[in-house]
Amino acid sequence: MSEISFDDFLKVDIRVGTVLRAEPFPEARKPAIRLWIDFGPQIGEKKSSAQITAHYTPEALIGRQVMAVVNFPPRQIGPMRSEVLVLGVSDPEGGIVLLAPDLPVPNGERMH
Repeated sequence: MSEISFDDFLKVDIRVGTVLRAEPFPEARKPAIRLWIDFGPQIGEKKSSAQITAHYTPEALIGRQVMAVVNFPPRQIGPMRSEVLVLGVSDPEGGIVLLAPDLPVPNGERMH
């Protein structure tokens, strides 16, 4: 992987938000969950589609804080326009584990 400058890193806007709503997304090509995430007053509520069904149910996601890239262009996923990229890492079986702060922080806080 090639190196990037610190200025390049600063261009990626990663923020914390709280999941307000979550529901199955059967129209997606791969199993996914539709999320509505509150990123605080500056950014507001944004939608995302996340392939996180291996470890999470929609009900378990409500009220959970997640990390997401908020400055990518929106992407059409089936009938939904995904506005942010929720971040996670793969477990040994390929299921996605969400990245999140380990203590509560204000919605919209930027990753440093």
